[in-house]
Amino acid sequence: MNFGSIIYWLWYFFGFWRDRCEYEVLLVHSSRRRKSRNYTNMTFFVREARPTDIMNKGISRVNLDYWTETYNAGFYLQYLVTWPDLFLVAVDPNNVIIGYIMGKVEGDGPNWHSHITALSVDMFHRRCGIASDIMKRFEQASNRRKGHFCDLYVRVSNQTAVDMYKKMGYVIYRRVLEYYSGEPSEDAYDMRKPLDRDVDRMSVRPAPKDPINSDELFED
Repeated sequence: MNFGSIIYWLWYFFGFWRDRCEYEVLLVHSSRRRKSRNYTNMTFFVREARPTDIMNKGISRVNLDYWTETYNAGFYLQYLVTWPDLFLVAVDPNNVIIGYIMGKVEGDGPNWHSHITALSVDMFHRRCGIASDIMKRFEQASNRRKGHFCDLYVRVSNQTAVDMYKKMGYVIYRRVLEYYSGEPSEDAYDMRKPLDRDVDRMSVRPAPKDPINSDELFED
């Protein structure tokens, strides 16, 4: 039995996620109806992720485009156990996952921040406001954790995503050389958005060094 399976069964038998139902109900009450090229009246709900979302591959089914990486179940479960309030899913009225966001908190002092590890929306449910909604909820959770800012990495070639993040208030802080491995490798933009705690917007002032190598990220 691998590490991910052990976490899943421990979580299942102790019923930890059931104790969070009251919080999930609060999230469900704020549904959204949007107009899009795919749905004239789209309704979706946002809640915290559950182990069954991962074990039934509800998360990985959303990752069908070139830009989104799919991780193993143990990786997702580690995030779910450690930062459950930063792992949110958007579901349709039939409880089918159509988008998700997951992240973590890290750093110390003024560098204490939340990092968005993955954000993905099903290709048939885009332009419905799902990404902006779950991003806002992620930022609200990050504010409760007293972070100074949110950050994320995005491929420099993914201009659609860069533009979307800019509309949400994120700015390009610096360029990270060869952040994405492969043939060929690709640079990433380190994008940031100040949170409530950073009233002076110190986190988005010009980076001391730009661009940087990917191994220099660990020196922050």
